[in-house]
Amino acid sequence: MTSSGVRHEPSPSTPAAVPRVPPATRREDLVTVLFGACLTAGAMSDGWAHSNIVETIEGFFTPWHGLLYAGFVATAAWTFWLAYQRRDAAPRWWRDAFPAGYRVGAIGAVVFLLAGLADMAWHEILGVEVGLDAEFSPSHLLLDASAVLLLTSPLRSWWASGERGGRSATGVASLALGVMAPSILLTYASAFLTLAPTRAIGAVGTQQAAILGVDAYLITMLVLVGPFLLAHRRRATPGAAAALAAGVALFDMVMHEFPTPQAWAALGAVCGAGLADVLLLRLDAIRGRDAALRLPIAGALLAGLVVAGHLAGLALAAGIGWTPEVTSGVVTLAALLGALLGGLAARPAPADPGR
Repeated sequence: MTSSGVRHEPSPSTPAAVPRVPPATRREDLVTVLFGACLTAGAMSDGWAHSNIVETIEGFFTPWHGLLYAGFVATAAWTFWLAYQRRDAAPRWWRDAFPAGYRVGAIGAVVFLLAGLADMAWHEILGVEVGLDAEFSPSHLLLDASAVLLLTSPLRSWWASGERGGRSATGVASLALGVMAPSILLTYASAFLTLAPTRAIGAVGTQQAAILGVDAYLITMLVLVGPFLLAHRRRATPGAAAALAAGVALFDMVMHEFPTPQAWAALGAVCGAGLADVLLLRLDAIRGRDAALRLPIAGALLAGLVVAGHLAGLALAAGIGWTPEVTSGVVTLAALLGALLGGLAARPAPADPGR
C-alpha cells in the first residue's frame, strides 16, 4: 500500500521468490552415499545372479531383487525426507524443498519406481532375461538411467557447496557409484573382462577378436574419462580417477566371480588410474587450474595410463599375444580419445573484446 492509500497488486509477470532451502550437510550427503552403496550392492548381486545362476531364477521376486529394491527404497525415502525436513523454507516441499543437487535425484527416484514396476511386469510375463537380453531390456535401461540420477545427488551437492576436504570424499564416492550403475549393462563391452590381448593375432577370426578387444578399451574409456573430466573441470580431487576405475572394475569382477587374469589386469588399471591422480594433482600445483590444455592432458593421461596398467596386469597374469604395434597402438588410441574428450569438456575461451 502506498502513502496515498492505494494498494498495488504484484504484476502477474513478476517471478515468485525462490525459496532459500538450506543445502545438505556433510552428514546428510554421507547417509545418501551409504544408502546408494546398498542399492549398488543389490544391483551387483542381481547381476551376479543373472550371470551365474540364471537357471534357478524364477520371475521377479528373488532375494537379489529384494536387496536391490531395499537399497532403492532407502535411498529414495531419504531423498524425500531431506526435502520434508526443509518444509518450513518451502511449503510445497515435494517440489521446492530439495537441497541443492537433490531435485534431479528425486526425479530419478520416481522414474526408478516406474521402471521397477515395468521390470516386474516384464519378468512375470516374459520371464528372466539371459545375456544380452538382460543388458538391453528396456526396463533395465530405464532403471539404470534413473539410478544414475539418484546416486549422484551427493556429487551435485558437493559441486554446489564448493567445499573441499571431507566433503570431497562423499562427492567422489557418489561419482563412483553413478558410474558403477551403468556397468551392469556394459559387461559385454568391458575392457575389465576382455582377454583379447592374450590371444595372438593371426587369422581373420583372431583379428576380429582383437578388434572387439580394442573396441572394449575405447568404450570403457568413454565410461571412465567422461565423468572424471566433469569432476576435474571443477577441481582436481585426490583419488577421483582411482575410485572410478576401482568401482567399475569391482562391479565386473563381482558379477563374474573374480576371474584370475582379469582381476590382475583390473588391479593394474586401478594402479594406472592412481598414478594419473598423482600426476594431475602435481600438474595443477605447477601449472594452475587455468593452464592451457589442462583437460585434454588430463583425459589423455587417465585413458593412456589405465589401458597401459590393464595390459601390464594381463601380461603378468596370462601374457600378451597382441603384436607390439597393436599393444602400443591401443594405448595411444585411448590417450587420443581421452584428449579429445578433454577438449570437448574444456570451457570455451572468452572472446577477445579487442578483436
